[in-house]
Amino acid sequence: MSNTIHLTPTGEKESTRVAYGKALVQLGGENDRVVVLDADLAAATMTNAFRSAYPERHYDCGIAEADMVDIAAGMSTMGLIPFCSTFAVFAGRCYDQIRNGVCYPHFNVKFGFSHAGITLGEDGGSHQAIEDLALMRVLPGMTIFAPTDANETLQCVRAAAEIDGPVFIRTARLPSPVYEPHAFEVGKGYVVKDGADCVIFTTGIMLEHTLEAVKALGEKGVDAALVTFPTIKPFDEEITRAYAKKCGRVFVVEEHSVIGGLGDAVASCLCGSGSFVFEKIGINDCFGQSGKPADLLREYGLSGAQIAERILQAK
Repeated sequence: MSNTIHLTPTGEKESTRVAYGKALVQLGGENDRVVVLDADLAAATMTNAFRSAYPERHYDCGIAEADMVDIAAGMSTMGLIPFCSTFAVFAGRCYDQIRNGVCYPHFNVKFGFSHAGITLGEDGGSHQAIEDLALMRVLPGMTIFAPTDANETLQCVRAAAEIDGPVFIRTARLPSPVYEPHAFEVGKGYVVKDGADCVIFTTGIMLEHTLEAVKALGEKGVDAALVTFPTIKPFDEEITRAYAKKCGRVFVVEEHSVIGGLGDAVASCLCGSGSFVFEKIGINDCFGQSGKPADLLREYGLSGAQIAERILQAK
């Protein structure tokens, strides 16, 4: 397919939250309408780099996420392009403002929410957002990005600034492999590896672990296709249906609850279009817990080896 990408590792690792901070600085240098708001977490969301570069365009709203979103909504009506930044778990704290203050009037506000998923690590289940994609997917007019690596994060931030309307960007704390830049288009999924025996759909930093799973499956004689979705909404239904039809065995891997995230986007897309083996591999209707990121991935069955074994055992 035309949206096949060839991933070339740079040999470096960088977290997508760090890349988000760098991307804002670049964007701020090119567009003086870009402003950044934070909720007392600039050092963690990495917007402190923007604050250092453009202090007159950075606003620390304190531990008041709801106020931050409403301030950003007002700014957007003045022609500014506000990026709100906090932890993804706090999307729930300001959800009313995101829904009614931004999405309902379709204001031009961007949400760069970091530390998503269980790979946040030792902060534990109270801070590990496993429901943020579900919350955002249901909001009319919300565009959702979950970038794989640093370069894709830059592409998502640039795309967000060009979109007229609310955008949610999900970033992670855990450093992940960086790949050479590749083609990027809003609303498109990308084939990382073609295959015929099964297809794995994934998003965000889980690409690293699904690549490991694909390798392990190949060693067992299973030719797995791998498709990544940096855009969760709007969703690429064309590539989803094409690979489900081609492979017949569909597996969705995400660092998010199996309820409401990428898995449900795929399920909704395929409903009524055929008969498939279908499994969602993610967080199974439970909260996270404190631990090292690698240990947590194993605890929740999301290491490359565990993903491969789950697929091998699927009926």
